[in-house]
Amino acid sequence: MATAAEHTNRGPSMEKPTYNGTSAHDHVNNGALPKQRAPYDYGGNPLAHVATNDPELRLQAFGGEFQPGLYRAPKSNFANPAPLGLSAFALTTFVLSLINVKTRAIPGPNIVVALAFGYGGLVQLLAGMWEMAVGNTFGATALSSYGGFWLSFAIILTPGGFEIASTLQKEGGETAFLNSFGLFLMGWFIFTTILLICTLRSTVAFFFLFFTLDLAFLLLGIGYLQNDGVHPQSGCIVAGGAFGLMAAFAAWYNALAGIADSSNSFFVIPVAHFPWSDKGRERRNKVDNSEARAHGA
Repeated sequence: MATAAEHTNRGPSMEKPTYNGTSAHDHVNNGALPKQRAPYDYGGNPLAHVATNDPELRLQAFGGEFQPGLYRAPKSNFANPAPLGLSAFALTTFVLSLINVKTRAIPGPNIVVALAFGYGGLVQLLAGMWEMAVGNTFGATALSSYGGFWLSFAIILTPGGFEIASTLQKEGGETAFLNSFGLFLMGWFIFTTILLICTLRSTVAFFFLFFTLDLAFLLLGIGYLQNDGVHPQSGCIVAGGAFGLMAAFAAWYNALAGIADSSNSFFVIPVAHFPWSDKGRERRNKVDNSEARAHGA
């Protein structure tokens, strides 16, 4: 038979069951059972912005991640594929742009065909598919598309391949090929403009890459459309090549921002957040708050 002291020592925790290894008595909710929150089903969408108040999900270098949004994709076992795609794009664009600005009087872009197939095309397309795997829709769309651009560019200019250029020249003269290639480039100008809009809240480095590339496509497209029946308009081609060179160096810069970290670099690559971006407003608020505290002290 239990004594009065034993009844007293049992207390309420021995008379009520426990839930999930914790006491059922909730002192905050006056004894009510805690709410069991089931995780929200996002439908398997890897880009769902969950845990948006988690500082570990904030991007530090948008260009390096090739993601203009504020938050990272969920953690995966993939490395960051963006620097690879950016580097493939940069080198191929660099060589073609040097030819467009008439460096060393090289007569045509034949040497670019190899780069366009092997590096700018195949490697960049693979990087775009890996961006898809890590949940970065923007990176997958951009890198895969520009990989496709370089592959199609190489197909058009491959001598004796699909005979696209030679067939156009045979059926409609040189003007038919120049006009067709101009329309091809103008289509890529429109696509790049769409991507450019998605970079307006990211960083200056990321925006500058797509801005210069957009102008390069525009000027090259105009140059081929404003032809004299034999050659494209030389001034526009040179100007397009100049903007292409800037785009190539911007791509390399953004790639470096994604590669350099504390394990291999002594400094962080600055990417200059726009003041109206989320990261820019966050930094500005921190500065304002620190100045207010300083004045208050």
